[in-house]
Amino acid sequence: MQLFYSKDISSSGFCTLDAEESRHAVRVLRMREGDTINVTDGMGNLYACRIINASDKACIVEPFHETAHEDSATHKETFRETSLHLAVAPTKNPARMEWLVEKAVEIGVGEITLLQCDHSERTFLKTDRLERLALSAMKQSLHLTLPRINPAVSLHDWLNSQFSILNSQFKFIAHCEADKPRTPIAAALQPGIDAVVLIGPEGDFSEEEIALALDCGFQPVSLGPSRLRTETAALYAVTAFNLINDR
Repeated sequence: MQLFYSKDISSSGFCTLDAEESRHAVRVLRMREGDTINVTDGMGNLYACRIINASDKACIVEPFHETAHEDSATHKETFRETSLHLAVAPTKNPARMEWLVEKAVEIGVGEITLLQCDHSERTFLKTDRLERLALSAMKQSLHLTLPRINPAVSLHDWLNSQFSILNSQFKFIAHCEADKPRTPIAAALQPGIDAVVLIGPEGDFSEEEIALALDCGFQPVSLGPSRLRTETAALYAVTAFNLINDR
């Protein structure tokens, strides 16, 4: 199945695909008027659409069937997918973070927040390219929900601002302090329950940051016996979460 994206699509009225999606449908796939394509709104809904005007700059489609999915109001409890919020410090090499976003979205992640930590070597990273990579990965893997990519924020500020929201989720911090008690993440996760996982920078979280997270109710977890790079640790957590929730 070829999957296209338009945030403005709905079950009523026509929809015009953006220039990139239009070019892919008309010029690359050589679709014409009357052909059927599948379009998601990135909110969990899938629309079967008929091409009305096969322009490679502004392809117009008409939805004729909507498939309710994980976030639809009428099927929320039945189809809702368990979601992981990955909060991770950007790597010094931005290409590694781009790789992480692509692979995390393909495997399955609900939201990604970039963290500024005490030991961060990179405290800023533009999110526009990461958002484009997330969109491409969503379509490639046939997911219907586009993960949110949040710009960099200090760990302290993020914990303070998100405290009430995070209390409704399982909360984990993966740190490398071997002398502190930690639970293997696969044992700590539970199927069917949303989770948020903190992954630190190459220099790990500071002792102050670990203490702050623990005070906010985060459980310390380990990611196996190996010393992992930041992006590898983050993908390890994403994979563990999806394996636990594979139904």
